Amino acid sequence: MNDIYTNRINESINTLFAKMEKRISAKDMLRVRDAYALAAEAHKEQRRKTGEPYIVHPIAVARIVAEELELGANPVIAAFLHDVVEDTSYTIEDIRAQFGDDVAFLVGVVTKQKKEKYEKSKQVDNYRQILASVQFDVRAILIKLADRLHNMRTLDSMRPDKQMKIAGETDYFYAPLANRLGLYHIKSELENLSFRYRCPREYAKIETFINEDKQSNQLCLNSFIGRLEEILDTDNVRIEVCYRTPYSIWRKMQAMGCDFYHVDGRHYTRLVYQAIKSDIHSEKTSALHIYAQLTDIFKERPGSVSNYIDAPKENGYQSFHVKLLSDQGTWEEMHISSERMVRNSRLGCTAERTEDNVSQWLEKFKGVLQDVAYHNKDVDYMESITSSFYNDDIMAFTPKGKGIILPKGATALDFAYEIHSEVGKHAVYARINGKLMSVKTVLHRGDCVEIGIDENSFPNADWIDHVWTYKAMRHLRNYLSSVNNLEYQRWPHCHPLPGDEVIGFKNADESTILHKRNCPTAIRMASQQGDSILAVEFKENEQFLYPVRIQIRGIDRYHLLSDLIDCITEKLHLSINELATKTIDRIATCTIDFAVHSAGELDIAIQSLSAIRGVDEVYRIDIEN
Repeated sequence: MNDIYTNRINESINTLFAKMEKRISAKDMLRVRDAYALAAEAHKEQRRKTGEPYIVHPIAVARIVAEELELGANPVIAAFLHDVVEDTSYTIEDIRAQFGDDVAFLVGVVTKQKKEKYEKSKQVDNYRQILASVQFDVRAILIKLADRLHNMRTLDSMRPDKQMKIAGETDYFYAPLANRLGLYHIKSELENLSFRYRCPREYAKIETFINEDKQSNQLCLNSFIGRLEEILDTDNVRIEVCYRTPYSIWRKMQAMGCDFYHVDGRHYTRLVYQAIKSDIHSEKTSALHIYAQLTDIFKERPGSVSNYIDAPKENGYQSFHVKLLSDQGTWEEMHISSERMVRNSRLGCTAERTEDNVSQWLEKFKGVLQDVAYHNKDVDYMESITSSFYNDDIMAFTPKGKGIILPKGATALDFAYEIHSEVGKHAVYARINGKLMSVKTVLHRGDCVEIGIDENSFPNADWIDHVWTYKAMRHLRNYLSSVNNLEYQRWPHCHPLPGDEVIGFKNADESTILHKRNCPTAIRMASQQGDSILAVEFKENEQFLYPVRIQIRGIDRYHLLSDLIDCITEKLHLSINELATKTIDRIATCTIDFAVHSAGELDIAIQSLSAIRGVDEVYRIDIEN
């Protein structure tokens, strides 16, 4: 073995051993060393795609399990051995004989089972196997997440089609699962790495914007941090500025329908305090004291407080959020957290290892799994499961004050079905905070929702497009008995253009569907039907035009609209199909439908329109089908 690899491996394994020796018994430490020795022997002839010895991977996974998740001896042993049964001549019984039933169980869960025929696909069967382990022990899922995290950290050695397959699985299944387990840091890193490999150009562009933003804001941020240090006791409070990842910012751009420079909250300031006592009441008192000190000096943005201490997110996240007006005239997002809250955000459901802490989440999740299994003939298994792994959640309330936890983006229909399937089935209207609204209205944290029903009223076919939760989807599909029609050529929900970053999927009839690489449907298909992925180069053809829609915002002036029309029709020689404009308080918003040959031509159109006097923002929006 190359001396460089040998030295690196020895340094890494010795670091792991040194940290484990502080936490486990001498007897268990001997078992950990034996597990490493077995793994090193089993994988000694194998190499990774990078060319490095394969044992580097089991060591890395074991270090994530031991250091980043702080698990005990058996999970670390299983992490060393997680690929031994799948890739070498050793069997589960060999593992059981040397390390016991518990380690054999953990290794068995994370070992992909080889079958002559898979129920749906190899990928989906693997997900089922992982999720089934929840019925018994959450540690197996944590080992699998550690395995996936290291694979994503080293994905650059793979071919582009393999990168898309693995990244699609990660974004669709593993990152949301990490989120539901409260493992925020792992979830965030998995999402970001997936975005980096799915859309490298987009990722690099946003990363450049972030670095430029850091440099341009450095003096202002230093001044703001200096003011915070003057106000607070910095011996007790740690202050740090955290920039969001390229993926997080990209997702905000999509949600807000804006460019990078109009995204709210590209960074936030974390205030981490040492609680005098470890009880939640003391921690809340300390957080409110810091909040009071800050708002004595800085203006607070009305409605910006989110108290996740009293009402934690479903994955256990706790903190106190508020936005303050800095001396430079910018709203600064503040996260006030205790050391315990920060640690729990990193370790998730395993942070406080009490029976109640872990079992509460597991029991709820088991219920979802059992319900999905029972109704599996009617509803897609993976779509059902992942709809319960919300990236974020909100809490809305019934008029009697009962809290209902829903995914961010959920509607009053989701709320109705969470109350009872019959309430959802006969829903007619919603009163949200006392105001009469459609049942399709998206809810926000803290909304008080009353659902009006009529026994003679039943779901409309389009309701299926206005629900997020598994429960609502299942009941609606059962009622509507709808069949999804397969679309061919360009996928109509993401509208890829020649020159976009695209991926293809082969159908059973050999036709190919094109998707943008960021299309949620493409990510889901990549995670379940990875073998149908095709590398596709979508080239421009002068004979074909593709409809697009853009929105323009700017300061109204005489001839602004005619300048926009002139730019598209006379300068760019493109035909306008539809135009709508509205001006409120001298701010003009214009939506224009036209057709282009490629993404490059659309970019030129956006740049040309952006250069017109008075125009502030130009961006592409989806055409609703």
